[in-house]
Amino acid sequence: MPELQESISGLGPFVVYFGLSLVALVAFKKIYTMITPYDDWQLVKEQNMAAAAALFGAIIGFSIALSSAASQSVSLLDFAIWAIVALIAQLVAFSLVRLFMPKIVQRIKAGELPAGIVLGGVSIAIGLLNAGSMSY
Repeated sequence: MPELQESISGLGPFVVYFGLSLVALVAFKKIYTMITPYDDWQLVKEQNMAAAAALFGAIIGFSIALSSAASQSVSLLDFAIWAIVALIAQLVAFSLVRLFMPKIVQRIKAGELPAGIVLGGVSIAIGLLNAGSMSY
């Protein structure tokens, strides 16, 4: 029985961090789609594969960093701070791609899948780098 008690002793913190992670993920999607100069979610609903690749690459990149924040944080405040850092990193990723591909917005609106894949891929890469950098 002690092994079972020990195993489930982390259930409370799991529920808290998982719940906050879901809230952060929903908040990220809302903030990210408000900041991009096109309505990502509407484009996805209209079957725009470029927008889908870009948006879900950003969500995956954010989630990777968020998972690292959850496992590395020392408190809920620490977790929240690193979640904000992860959000900012994804906005930086979007800005970097716009810098190197100035017509990325028009290309995604037009449904050009390679543009969406590039943006989604950079978002995932930034998420991985962000997650790897979150260490104490």
